[in-house]
Amino acid sequence: MTAVSRPLATSGAAATRRPPRRFLHVLDHWFLPGFTVLAIGYLLIPIAVMIVFSFNDYQGKFNFVWHGFTLQGWLHPFDWPGLPDAIKTSLLIAALSTIGSTILGTFIGLALTRYSFRGRGAINGLIFLPMATPEIVMGSSLLTLFVNSGLQGGMLNGIVPKGVLFPLGFTTILIAHIMFNISYVVVTVKARIAGFDRRLEEAAMDLGADELTTFWKVTFPLIFPGVLAASLLAFSLSIDDFIITSFVSGTTNTFPIWVYSIIKNALPVQINVVGSMVFLGAVLIVGLSNIRQARANR
Repeated sequence: MTAVSRPLATSGAAATRRPPRRFLHVLDHWFLPGFTVLAIGYLLIPIAVMIVFSFNDYQGKFNFVWHGFTLQGWLHPFDWPGLPDAIKTSLLIAALSTIGSTILGTFIGLALTRYSFRGRGAINGLIFLPMATPEIVMGSSLLTLFVNSGLQGGMLNGIVPKGVLFPLGFTTILIAHIMFNISYVVVTVKARIAGFDRRLEEAAMDLGADELTTFWKVTFPLIFPGVLAASLLAFSLSIDDFIITSFVSGTTNTFPIWVYSIIKNALPVQINVVGSMVFLGAVLIVGLSNIRQARANR
């Protein structure tokens, strides 16, 4: 009887220590969802303020105080000196750096995930270095590299043909953006490839497809969502970057650098309008991508 009663007593004591079901119900159905909504709302407050003040009928040079609703900012979104050129430069650099980093990062991710070679572990570690390095350190290092290579060959002597210079400007910004975007693309693509079923490729090759056909007909469509996510991330990081760009831009103005230089003397409503356009455009692209993925899954 004693041997039987002890487990019963222990189980009874454990039962008394269990949280009440009512508490778990409140935690699952009220506290956690409410906390999630508050956290997301906190993150969206600056974006909401930006969108609201893009409709502000502001007075003077600074769009700080609400004066009334107007559509003038949206009707003339680029009506400020230097703004159209800065946006064109940012969009062109973001597009080119996205294409370059996505192509290079996808192939690097495929190589690191699917093949074994000497130095693979070291390369896996090096991929994370640009993500872990502070941007101010990376920007100053790139500035040193470009200045030395442009003036005297420096670290690229023997690699870059003699006479080829790197004047600070569009080219140096593009090189810098491709460099730090590659790491994010590799990590994103690797996460997609890790769950890839290699038997689908083997089945395609058993049915007569060569390596190139198998890649385009089987591999690429299956990893495309990861490649698309990586490219969207690279584009957003490129068009938003300020610290690294400010080191290697020279006299070239991108949109973030233009905003930094103009807010010392004015804060026009066009900044809020362009920022709202970029945000809403990103939301639209992500939404269309999710719809396409949902249809593909069905």
